[in-house]
Amino acid sequence: MSTPNATSETNVSEISPLKLGTGEALYANSILPLLSTAKHEIILVTCFWASSQTLNHLSTLLVNLSDQICASGAPITQLRVRIGFSSRSPSQKLFHTSSSAGSIYPPKTWASKLGLPSPEALKGLDLEVKSIFYRPFSVLHSKFLIVDRQTAVFPSCNISWENWLEGCITAQGPIVQSLLGFWRETWGDDDSLSSAPTPSTFSSQTHRKFRTALLPSPHYINPNFRPWPLRAPTPPATPLNTYLLRLFTNAESSIVLITPNLTSPPVLMAILSALARGVNVSILTNRRMMVLEQLLTAGTVTEICVWRLMGRYKRILNSSNAKQRAAEVFSAEEGRSRPLGELVLGYFNPPLQRERQKEPVKCHLKCTIVDDRIVVLGSGNMDRASWYTSQELGVAIEYGEEGILQIKAELRRELDGKMEIICGDWKW
Repeated sequence: MSTPNATSETNVSEISPLKLGTGEALYANSILPLLSTAKHEIILVTCFWASSQTLNHLSTLLVNLSDQICASGAPITQLRVRIGFSSRSPSQKLFHTSSSAGSIYPPKTWASKLGLPSPEALKGLDLEVKSIFYRPFSVLHSKFLIVDRQTAVFPSCNISWENWLEGCITAQGPIVQSLLGFWRETWGDDDSLSSAPTPSTFSSQTHRKFRTALLPSPHYINPNFRPWPLRAPTPPATPLNTYLLRLFTNAESSIVLITPNLTSPPVLMAILSALARGVNVSILTNRRMMVLEQLLTAGTVTEICVWRLMGRYKRILNSSNAKQRAAEVFSAEEGRSRPLGELVLGYFNPPLQRERQKEPVKCHLKCTIVDDRIVVLGSGNMDRASWYTSQELGVAIEYGEEGILQIKAELRRELDGKMEIICGDWKW
């Protein structure tokens, strides 16, 4: 990708259209049908693991796959299944080993602790379940799946029960090999297979080739907290953090951020800097989402950060020495005056009856669009935890104009009528 320079290797891979829905719907309609085609191996990594309909659907699929293998009549070659997660409960995190080897769950605990089928029901599978968590705050927040080492899925959702708006894309090509390397490095698995997967390809009617970059963000145990009003420290220079900051710095016309929470100081500063350069910035986030986690990891909450951001922006507009600067900021690069960028702020706010309809009540999608050209999806939020302590994983895709139009059409279809705009005027 030409702007900015990616810190991870870029390649051309086949990417599916963005799909939106609740986590349960995405698993039921998109992810599990793909897993059902596995012939050799399934790798499933998520952050939060909880009793839910999604887990029930997954358990049913695993039993069906096992039954198919056992009933095939051929010499039994087990389907290799590797499941990894980071968070299951407060007590699990409190007493979890901090070893990078993590904790492997014995088969006898699959049903009682994890809600999975018993070993007797999964005889056709070579199943291993592992959790990794680094106290106190370093959760492994990345979420991805790999099927037969040929197809990767990048969802924003967990194996959990929340009715949140989520998104996912599917990929094939070189990015899958990059993802396998990330999985090996993080989960330390013996990755030998008894037989090599058969290469497969996507339908060209639904998947197109784009330049992509896999952007990992390793965990950091030290959160580097500093008491207010001291300036926040520089975030770790991970590939994902570095790429996003360069993307914000080099933005020329527009930035769109859809994020569950907004508490990352570097992101807030980058937003103000972009606005001062004449870049329009639109942000959609949530009220009252994971409040305890925000307070523990950031010492603040999204609503306060949004209020402060809006206040600083309005002060720039109304500053006594910059009535002219309020609408004209000199651009040294172009040698002309540019208007101050427009800030649009909104909260995801669907109709109340949607909770009863099992439709999204919060927005858990993580989507960044810059200059209507580059999109970054994945697990990373624009909050302090994602930028300073959690392990994250992002995918940058250079969609171009036509691809961006498709992305925005899908977002508009899902979000229209579900946003409460508190500043500016949202334009797709």
